[in-house]
Amino acid sequence: MKKQILSLGTLAFFTCLSFTSCNEEKKEKTIETNPISFKKEAELYLLKSSGDTIEKLDIELAESDYEHETGLMYRDGMEDSQGMLFIYDSERVRNYYMKNTYFPLDIIYYAEDSSLVSIQKNATPREETSLPSDGPAQYVLEVNAGLSDEWNLEKGDKFTFYRTNSNEE
Repeated sequence: MKKQILSLGTLAFFTCLSFTSCNEEKKEKTIETNPISFKKEAELYLLKSSGDTIEKLDIELAESDYEHETGLMYRDGMEDSQGMLFIYDSERVRNYYMKNTYFPLDIIYYAEDSSLVSIQKNATPREETSLPSDGPAQYVLEVNAGLSDEWNLEKGDKFTFYRTNSNEE
């Protein structure tokens, strides 16, 4: 009887040891991913309501559901001359959040006619709090935090953009 208990105890010990070893191996294993790089798809011009140009940006476009959902997530940052324009089929109140976004952003909401509706300034990285537009928006522009103040963007300002064929970084 003692031999059976000892054998069962030994078996339990080695079984536990093997599971621990497997778990330790899993903890040490990391998955390396390539950084997501900027791909210029269009040029966007920010315009005062008077028509004067405020700024020109190189932008990526987010048009598909997948692009809308991922946006600038998992990136380390972007240049001040870059941004991402989200294009939707219709106008409605939009809600954004910063989950898996690693750098602060200004989130600028635009109406169907491209007039500025509202801005969520200095959105905190990785925050999951909803950041809604103040009214219906069909376009959303994300730029580095602080730029909307630097450019003195105001309600009623507009934008226009032109698609390019280049994939410059």
